[in-house]
Amino acid sequence: RHRPQPSPRRLMPAIRTAEVVGAHGVIIPEHRAAGLTPAVDKTSAGAVEFMPVAQVTNMSRTLDDLKKRGLWSIGLEGSAKTRFDQANLKGPIALVVGNEGKGIGRLVREHCDLLVNLPMRGHVGSLNAAIAGSVVLYEIWRQREWKMPESPSLEIPE
Repeated sequence: RHRPQPSPRRLMPAIRTAEVVGAHGVIIPEHRAAGLTPAVDKTSAGAVEFMPVAQVTNMSRTLDDLKKRGLWSIGLEGSAKTRFDQANLKGPIALVVGNEGKGIGRLVREHCDLLVNLPMRGHVGSLNAAIAGSVVLYEIWRQREWKMPESPSLEIPE
């Protein structure tokens, strides 16, 4: 069964927001994700020039590696019991955002330390992944009292 490739235009806002709020990097899966293309570079308003982006073959193993380095993995999941603004997001965090429609896959979800949700009030049941992730990135920054993080000393694992 053929699966269409995700649009690079959906990846761009995530990279752009990550750069604007001072994230250390963006990690995307090598398979079943929009890759880094000239279209992503163009539509990210140059953010990919400043934001390290790593493509990994195994996201679960990458989350485990990041945990060993002291990061907490926070997954954005619509069915989570904890609201995003009620979670402690002050420490080193790897924010996990799933794909459009299906969300975070089961294995990756099981490797998250905490799942958080965005409350929905209207008739539409969800936001697109990049926008939802952007809301949480700004909450992380707000909880850190709008301070920019220091330059990272760790490399993004392969």
